[in-house]
Amino acid sequence: MLTEILPADMKVLMNHIYEFKKGVRQMVLFTFNKKYEDYAIKRLESQNIGYIIQPVGNDRMNLFFGKKECLDAIRLMITRPLNQLSPEEDFILGAMLGYDICAQCERYCERKCRNCKQAQ
Repeated sequence: MLTEILPADMKVLMNHIYEFKKGVRQMVLFTFNKKYEDYAIKRLESQNIGYIIQPVGNDRMNLFFGKKECLDAIRLMITRPLNQLSPEEDFILGAMLGYDICAQCERYCERKCRNCKQAQ
């Protein structure tokens, strides 16, 4: 029997897909090496999972996948690299991804205060 050996990146992707299919997550952001792009896309498409792919640079890709409603919001909000998001957009994205809401509030306040100081 031939078994497929998956690199660590793709094992993480498979776990994210499993969690999405089980309803643990509504949306996932997965960053991975561009060389696995075809594999990742084929895997999502074979399971009828919607996705958005965004080049990051340094041969890395951001792959958003999940429920249609979430992806529709991502298409409207993520129009530039993630490090250029406003504190509000960053907060919304983190909340959509299911990150700890208290940690997101802390991050928002830090980013907002940093932006206030830079504007002065």
